[in-house]
Amino acid sequence: MEQMSSTGRPVQITVTDGYDLKGFKGETPVTFIRAEFNQMVLGDSAKVTVSAEGTAKYNFTSSFEFNPEGGITLDDIAHKPVFLTMTEVLPKEKKQKDEKTLILGQAVVDLIPLLEGESSFETMAPLHPVPGSPLEPLRSGVKQCSLEVKVFVAEPLLTTAQILGGNLLKVTLEAAYSVPESFIPVGPLQNYMIGLQVPSVGEKDYSILFKNGTLKLGGEREPVPRPKKWPIANILAPGANNIPDAFIIGGPYEEEDGELNRPEDKEFRNQAECIKKRIIWDLESRCYLDPPAVASFQKRIADCRFWPVEITRVPLTIAPKGKAAKFDKADDESQLSFHGVAYVNMVPLLYPGVKRIRGAFHVYPYLDSTVYEKTKCSFSLFRDTGHHLVQNNKIGGINSPLSKPAVSKNVKEDKTVKEKDIEGKPRPGDMQPPSIKSQSSDTPLEVEPPLSHNPEGQQYVEAGTYIVLEIQLDKALVPKRMPEELARRVKEMIPPRPPLTRRTGGAQKAVSDYHTQVKNISRAILDEYHRMFGKQVAKLGSDMDSETLEEQKCQLNYELNCSGKYFAFKEQLKHAVVKIVREKYLKTTSFESQEELQTFISELYVFLVDQMHVALNQTMPDDIQGTVPTIYTSSEQLRLFAFEAEVNENFEMAAVYYEERLVREPQNLEHWLDYGAFCLLTEDNIKAQECFQKALSLNQNHIQSLLLCGVLAVLMENYEQAEIFFEDATCLEPTNVVAWTLLGLYYEIQNNDIRMEMAFHEAFKQLQARMLQAQIMKQRSTGTVEYIEEGGKVEESSLGPWGITNGSSATAIKVEAPAGPSILDDFLEESSKLQSDSREHIISTQSQDPTISQKPSNILLKEMPVKKETSKCQDSSIVLYPSPYGVSQTPATIFMETIRFLMKVNAVQYVHRVLAHELLCPQGGPSCEYYLVLAQTHLLKKDFAKAEECLQQAAQMDYLNPNVWGVKGHLYFLSGNHAEAKACYERTISFVVDASEMHFIFLRLGQIYLEEKEYEKAKKTYLQACKRSPSCLTWLGLGIACYRLEELTEAEDALSEANALNNYNAEVWAYLALVSLKAGRQLEAEQAYKYTMKLKLKDETLLAEIHMVQETVGFGNPSF
Repeated sequence: MEQMSSTGRPVQITVTDGYDLKGFKGETPVTFIRAEFNQMVLGDSAKVTVSAEGTAKYNFTSSFEFNPEGGITLDDIAHKPVFLTMTEVLPKEKKQKDEKTLILGQAVVDLIPLLEGESSFETMAPLHPVPGSPLEPLRSGVKQCSLEVKVFVAEPLLTTAQILGGNLLKVTLEAAYSVPESFIPVGPLQNYMIGLQVPSVGEKDYSILFKNGTLKLGGEREPVPRPKKWPIANILAPGANNIPDAFIIGGPYEEEDGELNRPEDKEFRNQAECIKKRIIWDLESRCYLDPPAVASFQKRIADCRFWPVEITRVPLTIAPKGKAAKFDKADDESQLSFHGVAYVNMVPLLYPGVKRIRGAFHVYPYLDSTVYEKTKCSFSLFRDTGHHLVQNNKIGGINSPLSKPAVSKNVKEDKTVKEKDIEGKPRPGDMQPPSIKSQSSDTPLEVEPPLSHNPEGQQYVEAGTYIVLEIQLDKALVPKRMPEELARRVKEMIPPRPPLTRRTGGAQKAVSDYHTQVKNISRAILDEYHRMFGKQVAKLGSDMDSETLEEQKCQLNYELNCSGKYFAFKEQLKHAVVKIVREKYLKTTSFESQEELQTFISELYVFLVDQMHVALNQTMPDDIQGTVPTIYTSSEQLRLFAFEAEVNENFEMAAVYYEERLVREPQNLEHWLDYGAFCLLTEDNIKAQECFQKALSLNQNHIQSLLLCGVLAVLMENYEQAEIFFEDATCLEPTNVVAWTLLGLYYEIQNNDIRMEMAFHEAFKQLQARMLQAQIMKQRSTGTVEYIEEGGKVEESSLGPWGITNGSSATAIKVEAPAGPSILDDFLEESSKLQSDSREHIISTQSQDPTISQKPSNILLKEMPVKKETSKCQDSSIVLYPSPYGVSQTPATIFMETIRFLMKVNAVQYVHRVLAHELLCPQGGPSCEYYLVLAQTHLLKKDFAKAEECLQQAAQMDYLNPNVWGVKGHLYFLSGNHAEAKACYERTISFVVDASEMHFIFLRLGQIYLEEKEYEKAKKTYLQACKRSPSCLTWLGLGIACYRLEELTEAEDALSEANALNNYNAEVWAYLALVSLKAGRQLEAEQAYKYTMKLKLKDETLLAEIHMVQETVGFGNPSF
């Protein structure tokens, strides 16, 4: 942990000035400064008289030699400050031989900037008063006495390689809470110690020890922020114990990295940190890691997930004054008492960009077998170096233990001045403190209690003891890509779509726009005229006189002015006039005189009137009254039609609908995403990738586009691109559960277990936070309901087809965790064990091949968008489908939410991997929704037997789930068992809450009714479908049912609606031909029959029925 250098370099500390100083006697006291470092006195300054203003010029320079080979090392500079003690020299009294001195205060200079590559720095060090000093204590609003200090080295202590590759480790021990009841503040003094080992270069480990914790009875919470303290004893000024600009700030439990951070732990922690006894340290220890040590540190974390942090207590005895302090022989055989251990998960430090972990960690009894099993560490810090700990266990000493029983040069030696001489070496006499005996035994300290039993340590578990620890690095061990770099990489792979070309304008375009506006306004005025006087004009005809016309004109003007339409027409025309002024007359500045303005207005008026006549002359009467109403199909309707075609395996028609949407709105990225999902269903991965990349080019910050590009990159084995897409998604939206989960799945494919755990951990944390927030919002708002039932319709808010549902409706899910490392750690361990043997077991339950070997069958696989459809015969808006897969919208696990996303986009190849994780997840496992998804994947491959097995399992778990019966109905319908399908569909629509795919349940149930000639039921079923989500198929079914019931007028109306929505459906034309034949309309019957044949009707039975009716009525087929 030290740099390798053969020569020592001096480090100079210069005290230049003092400010706001005071003394015990007089206004101009005589003072001097003593500099100390590493328990060594560096020198004293000259005696300087303080001015009446409280200032003094010392210009005192001292130095020490930095020599890592045998003297002061980088570690010493990291965790030991320079102490500057100010002493006042009192005036001599009569007959007084020696001068009397009194210490005023101490200043602390932190040398950390030297380890950041700097060769010099300046600081204003506050002078902390000793007890009884006249100096002002540090408080806001009062001038603080201080010293101006400069630190200088001739050249930086660190080389460029050390600056780039080295690191600074800071370990902060805050407290141990809920300690055993046997810990009492009265009786023999106890030294409460906690220690851990840090790997160094070579075989030896570096040991960090925190001693002399303060036992407190509790009653109130520790204040935050509170300062961190130096791990050094016998500092004269109490304020000098605090490390400058270093504070313990705390934070919410949910954001911690350790254990006890779940919602159910909150109450216990509040009690422990407010009421129960605790031991307080608030110490920060630092350790410099040079590049080889950083590599060793990183390797140790990768090899050993959990690191042991030991805790113990040793009774203290004060050494008698004036006598040599020695241990009796029997006392040297003391035993460790209350030896416990906490297991700190260090893996988060290997996550990209993570520099700090802080959390609470349970304390367990120290047992060799358990510690070795969890940490692969067989060396006990307190037991194996216990002899040295006892020898250095005097009151007031804070010493770092040795890393091995033998003395190592890497050991921190934070000993007091009494324990070291001027050169920092232990004094022989001080190595023999007085007798210390354990409260429980006279066994030698080196002997561990029986390996299988540690009754004192067991008290930690009974009391629920935990320590709060923070481990921080100056630089992340694994650098994280910056968001700017990720955005640049995405931009390189998928360039942004160029902006639309700017609209060109000119004089001709301005005049043309003016003509258009004149025509539109003239049509609107004529419509108003016909509304007011249409009947009168039709009655009088050509007999209308001029007086009547004049009267109508006045009434029209009055109506236009009163209704505000006149002013609306003016506003409509204004923009076109402004364009003419700017483009034709080039007038863009104000006029110089009123005359010039009037002249221009006159000229403009003449031009506008002339052009108005030109426009009106171009408008023909046929243009006004002879327009044929066009039926506009909305984008949402096109998506529904495409989805119907998908389910019915009419992929050519589905592609036509998707492409029509793209032609209409090429800038709408949702259309590209929908088309890409369709291409995934048809296994056209290349085209799907093009669609997703097109969507991303339209908006490079769109999360779903990034995720889908990443999924396709993984499917096509472009792993480097996949990582960029997933990482960019997590940077743009850090709270997105699906993004983190997909990133974790990617890392699993790459066999990067640590990063996989990092991503899953973050996803789990975000899901927990969202569920907690949803629970809070639900408690606050009593008016929030999940579903609103009205007239048989179930409506639900949604974020749109490409938004992740926010889970606002779910019940909070409580996760029970065993004692020990958190349930998340157990889950991560299970996830990392997902290798070939476990995969074989899972796949045997599911399928042997995760890829789709056959064309998809007509089964609903993705969530229908919650969109509103408007029909010609219906003004109200209705919602298509209420929820993706189940009644509850909040997934229990990160994997189930990811499964919903993947199923919606037809990424079934990815779903099997996620289902395996869902099966192993502690919060997951086989659930109703799990079996539903598994059944749908089997239906895709037309494996009806396995699908039925899964649905049986789902029904056993949730017999009242409408989705189970809906999918069951699809299974029987596809396998040809329409009787069972009918029973399942009827059960599904009888539930109070609708299933997630009611549209196709109605369509298929209506089809079964038609087959079984239950036409009244078919008519009722299709009517419900038309009310919810009208389409060509719903109107066709209704038309067929009405036709079979001999309700020809209703049948024609329904078939006309179907034909308006899709005039390429041969069956619609066929039934229109039948209706026309029955109604006796020869021309219409022949036209309908012509289109029936042109579109190649495939139903031979229906075609034969048409021919039979044609023969009966004697017309309808021109070829006769």
